Amino acid sequence: MGGSGSMISPMDVRGLVPTSMKFALMMPLLGALLAGCGGGAKNDTFDLSVSPAPVTQAPSLKSRQLLIAEPTALKALDSENIVVRLSNSEVQYLANSQWSDRLPRMVQSKLVEAFQDTGRLGGVGRPGQGLAIDYQVVTDIRAFEIDTKNNVANIEISVQLLNDRNGTVRAQNVFRASTRVSGTGNANLVKALDSAFAAASREIVAWTLKAL
Repeated sequence: MGGSGSMISPMDVRGLVPTSMKFALMMPLLGALLAGCGGGAKNDTFDLSVSPAPVTQAPSLKSRQLLIAEPTALKALDSENIVVRLSNSEVQYLANSQWSDRLPRMVQSKLVEAFQDTGRLGGVGRPGQGLAIDYQVVTDIRAFEIDTKNNVANIEISVQLLNDRNGTVRAQNVFRASTRVSGTGNANLVKALDSAFAAASREIVAWTLKAL
């Protein structure tokens, strides 16, 4: 993970910038854009880690094959930008930092890895890999952000377990995880997000295996 100082680039995705703040926000944003065009310093790039789900004495699921669909997400989350929430109506992006891929693709990849690492299933894959699928894990990323007011990283992901044979929903749940930010700098902000995602993904995997 990179270790540059913590900075937040102004970008109110909802366009709700008070008139008195427009000029103050416009100048740093313009500066950031010009720095990007002029070949300034590259962004620190961050990845997410996978945390193994708890091992339980459960029946084998080797006869089941699971497809992990790419999560849906609002536009603010559907990019390589790292989201910082300033209030209920305003979010910005963490400056000089980015995810290694679009966030939904990263979450999909890490969930595939987490399910595969359990060794419990006959197969785990993503669309286009030709697996004969029994169930789909369909997710929506509702929150994946740093809350500056409370100094915590918050993640919320809704999950549906869909029977691929008949299209019925076998089970559904919403998973939330929060981790307090410790220290300063962008690396510590992302570390808190990574920790919260690890907790949420463990719960998602354990819940899904139980529901199967």
